[in-house]
Amino acid sequence: MTPAPSIEPDEGKPRDAAYWAKPLSQLKVSNLPEGAINLNVEGRQLTGPLRGFGQMWQKTYRVRLAGANVTPREVIRAWKENFPKFWPKDAHFYAPLAGISPGETALINATGPGNVPIMSTGVTVIYADDESFTFMTPEGHPFNGWVTFSALEEDGCTVAQTQVLIRAYDPLYELGFRLRFMHKAEDRMWHHTLNSLAAHFGVQAQVQQQVTCVDRKVQWSEAKNIWRNAGIRTAVYTMTAPVRWVGRLFNR
Repeated sequence: MTPAPSIEPDEGKPRDAAYWAKPLSQLKVSNLPEGAINLNVEGRQLTGPLRGFGQMWQKTYRVRLAGANVTPREVIRAWKENFPKFWPKDAHFYAPLAGISPGETALINATGPGNVPIMSTGVTVIYADDESFTFMTPEGHPFNGWVTFSALEEDGCTVAQTQVLIRAYDPLYELGFRLRFMHKAEDRMWHHTLNSLAAHFGVQAQVQQQVTCVDRKVQWSEAKNIWRNAGIRTAVYTMTAPVRWVGRLFNR
């Protein structure tokens, strides 16, 4: 994961302070992209893996860019610039206008058949430097946690990596993880992302995956989180679309 900040003895502050997002009490999305739904993000707080309901998992996905003459910094630069292109097509990633920069928030709108919205959520960039960047999730997201994207050199080959430390946000999401379909959906997403990144550099390689259950206990005190479940709220938003349309018609 992202390294702990180092301290300058003469200044008494982290050397990498510029790479960290400033503390945020509530999330705010500015310059809403056309077609994006800003739901379950505006006004929410960020949530780390310690505050979730379900079991805590660490997953690491890696792909070796064998044969590509590319440095870790070049990989991260391309990843930041093209992140939405590497994202699965059924989960639209609306990158902030300022790009993948500390403190910026991106919207994620997942859709089902007929392009019907099934999940509106987002992520905030809490750390970004030349060789890594980290997302953190808001309340209501399927999981509480951090997602770190990095690149490094290993045995003369550049390796791209996605590592997540997550805990299901509420009991309903935890049920999805226990039934494995949410685990499989998440695995498919990161495999697709890394395969797309590798293809950008002309590489076809198998994504390696390592999974560890860090904490098998659930936190029943967090069961109330279901009130902010982004999936449920997006479903209600979708079903009430005709009512909002009629309301706007009468307002005119």
